[in-house]
Amino acid sequence: MYVADSKRLTHQGAKMMVDAAVTKARSAGIAISVAVVDAGGHLVAFERMDGGRFHTQHSCTTKAVSAASNKRVTSAKGAVGQDLDTNHALGLALAAGPERWTAMEGGAPILVGGECIGGIGVSGGDWATDERIAREAVETIGASWK
Repeated sequence: MYVADSKRLTHQGAKMMVDAAVTKARSAGIAISVAVVDAGGHLVAFERMDGGRFHTQHSCTTKAVSAASNKRVTSAKGAVGQDLDTNHALGLALAAGPERWTAMEGGAPILVGGECIGGIGVSGGDWATDERIAREAVETIGASWK
């Protein structure tokens, strides 16, 4: 067959994850930026909280794109899950494009039925908090991040 059925992320689902992330960030006492992209890495929803630093807009979007592309949470791991030292992590980011790949935690794929329908990125807290908020936001729509 030459045509496949596929799932897609809706704006409503993306907005629901953004709202969940903002609520969780408020509870943690931090101001974040959060981005949700579709399976192709195109921005679907974005929000920067009052007090959120302006650089977090770029980092959360990069985290979301990287998570969708790699179909796994963002971290300092290479294409096959190998640990990367700083030079290799920077080299990979430069090779992929600085807005397409990052070694920073805080991005999670959005998986439904084993299919990646997008990614979410959170930036503004420490990396563990960013990652936790991203994972929990994915779960609010009944999707998985692993």
